[in-house]
Amino acid sequence: MADNKDRFVNQIADINSDYTKWYTDVCLKSELCDYGPVKGTMIFRPYGYAIWELIQKAADERFKAHGVKNAYFPMLIPQSFLMREAEHVEGFAPEVATVTHVGDTELGEKLVLRPTSETIIGNMYSKWIDSYRDLPLKLNQWANVVRWEKTTRPFLRTSEFLWQEGHTAFASAEEANNDALEMLDVYKDIANNVLALPVLCGRKSEKEKFAGAVATYGMEAMMKDGKSLQSGTTHYLGENFARAFDIKFLDKDGTHKYVYQASWGISTRLIGAIIMAHGDERGLCLPPEVAPVQAVIIPIGATKNPAVGSKAKEIKVQLEKAGARVELDERDQSPGFKFNHWELRGVPVRIELGGRDLEAGVVTVCRRDEQGKFTMPIDGCAKEVKKLLKKIAKNMFEKAKSFTESHIVAVENDDELRAALDGGNFADAYWCGDVECENAIKTDHAATTRVMHTDQSHVEEHKCVRCGKKAKHRIYFARAY
Repeated sequence: MADNKDRFVNQIADINSDYTKWYTDVCLKSELCDYGPVKGTMIFRPYGYAIWELIQKAADERFKAHGVKNAYFPMLIPQSFLMREAEHVEGFAPEVATVTHVGDTELGEKLVLRPTSETIIGNMYSKWIDSYRDLPLKLNQWANVVRWEKTTRPFLRTSEFLWQEGHTAFASAEEANNDALEMLDVYKDIANNVLALPVLCGRKSEKEKFAGAVATYGMEAMMKDGKSLQSGTTHYLGENFARAFDIKFLDKDGTHKYVYQASWGISTRLIGAIIMAHGDERGLCLPPEVAPVQAVIIPIGATKNPAVGSKAKEIKVQLEKAGARVELDERDQSPGFKFNHWELRGVPVRIELGGRDLEAGVVTVCRRDEQGKFTMPIDGCAKEVKKLLKKIAKNMFEKAKSFTESHIVAVENDDELRAALDGGNFADAYWCGDVECENAIKTDHAATTRVMHTDQSHVEEHKCVRCGKKAKHRIYFARAY
């Protein structure tokens, strides 16, 4: 086994000495994606897209349970739409890609490739909403987005990416803000119970909020290098876009009022989160809920012993009937090659069946989340593998949770802040709320505010980690992707 591991490690960079290259190697060599011909773009290979489909399925079910319906809006947006909401256009202007010509003909009005859809959806909501009876309106779209990023990395930051964006409208500010908070809880549920990913959720600072929002709420996940990855955001938009696009409704009291809105989104960046939060020196380690292949069966010596191959096929059928996603690897390759192949791809369970196993009436099982092997009876193994997948998901979450909790450090001054960040940790700090301190910390420590701490009690008893003035917030600082 040591020889196999050595061969395997040679395929990807060492996670401890070159984390950045390890990440890229895993993305490419596990066949999740490849680079597109246009700089900054990425191609989803079938294995990577299958993970997104499973995330999408889990999220879509939860959205619909909250009364959300799916729709689709054009990706071409009149440039004038973006200009209507000044803060919004200022926030996205550097990343907006513009269409100016069709063939040799210059367009009368420039069109932008959607960086997000608040404006075009706001335009349509102004047509569709007339009365309080039309509210609430809860729509979501699964779409692609174009943001011309200067620095790109597979899944984390690409010029085009896939996401969902929910857009909701309500009669009251309280309903809209509650929707933003409610969907943040939905995202946390997806992170915890689908991706086995512990997250920190809370309100963003004014500096870090979405352009055009009244308030932004974020979901931050800690990666194995101690950096934060923003894994989802929800936004309370107030009346900002309603006023820009004249989205009014006739209320019960007979007066016309502007609607209050929220928006929320998660993206294929979640695949990057899975890679960096769970991966190891052997490559991917996929949570069972989103693993395209949950169990792989590897028959050993089937050429010389056809009974092994026949029994392996029977086991595959039984696993599929039990609802597992299964692959039977009958390729003409050595067992070691196959072990490495599926370990790199993060398959949660590997089932080996050789002649001796068959005689003993057992299969040899290897969990991807742990080292070591064990046997289980062939009879009833489908049911046991399904139970095992649940144990693996729970174990992966607990391991990631333990790692996260052990890498959050309470700090009281700038020196402690630097030490915590340099040590690969999140800093749990008190902050005066002034953007000057926030900017200074970013300049000096390459760290930003992530989200407010859930416990804001007794904040006034503490001092700002940077300037020493009375604190207004308890917040996490971290270096981030």
